[in-house]
Amino acid sequence: MNLRDLQYLVALAEHRHFGRAAEACFVSQPTLSTQIKKLEDELGVPLVERTPRKVLLTEVGRDIAIRARDVLNQIEHIRGVARRTLDPESGTVRLGIFPTLGPYLLPHALPLVRAAFPRLELLLVEEKTEAVLRLLREGRLDAGILALPLHEDSLHSEFLFEEPFLLAVSEQHPLAHKQGQLKLADLTNQNLLLLEDGHCLRDQALEVCHMAGAGERSGFRATSLETLRQMVAANVGITLLPVTAVKPPVAPVQGLHLIEFKGHPPSRRIAMVWRKSSAMNVFLKRLAEVFRQLPTDLLDARQAATPVSEKKMAPASGGVARR
Repeated sequence: MNLRDLQYLVALAEHRHFGRAAEACFVSQPTLSTQIKKLEDELGVPLVERTPRKVLLTEVGRDIAIRARDVLNQIEHIRGVARRTLDPESGTVRLGIFPTLGPYLLPHALPLVRAAFPRLELLLVEEKTEAVLRLLREGRLDAGILALPLHEDSLHSEFLFEEPFLLAVSEQHPLAHKQGQLKLADLTNQNLLLLEDGHCLRDQALEVCHMAGAGERSGFRATSLETLRQMVAANVGITLLPVTAVKPPVAPVQGLHLIEFKGHPPSRRIAMVWRKSSAMNVFLKRLAEVFRQLPTDLLDARQAATPVSEKKMAPASGGVARR
């Protein structure tokens, strides 16, 4: 038994197809099939059920594949420790991030990472929160940037920043005049457009709705923030947007009115997380510190809010409004 055989078995467990598994391992299909058969002979148990259309692992095959993945992850950690002993800032970090943050945070954060660690290879994986957590548990990611709270005892978390929300409405909406004076109570009986299931931003928005006595607009769930933005601009409904999602380089949307909340706004807390057992713990703490060095105005809701136009402002005190 060698590491190559374990890699073949793990690839087969992931792809459930000899051809695709062989392609992922950069070998021919007959080579992979032969090595799997040799592994079965060596262990004395069948690992694979071969059917005409797909490949299924036996119960013992699935168990061995899980343990094989753990072995391969540990080998990669050993290599990472060795590389960082020679050069602490070199090597590869596989970082997961969720879709309603990644496209908006990374243009600001990646230049900081490149400046701090020019030899670091940062591999980014954009997935919903549950998928990032699963990949972390399986050792297929080194760290993730996720929204708190997380109920994962096996993970260490480093708080990065708190990101406020803005209310997005169309210019014609009755709440458009509430700039800077908006309270959660103003959302009572409002129905918000939300993302589809699986997005942590949906859960965060629902929590705000619960606190404010608001609800969800029925019959519609968006697949992305961009869809929400366009629907709001078309006066179909209102929604909550995180402030990074409306800051440059994101292009403004005509007809979209962004309203800042008065006082402490609803927000989400963002952290970098990784396995407590990770051999990269010291370096990941340094990487988290770089992500904390974001430009201060990036999280400023007031700068992102739509300015109140002069024609919408009330006449100055003591003046006479002309007809």
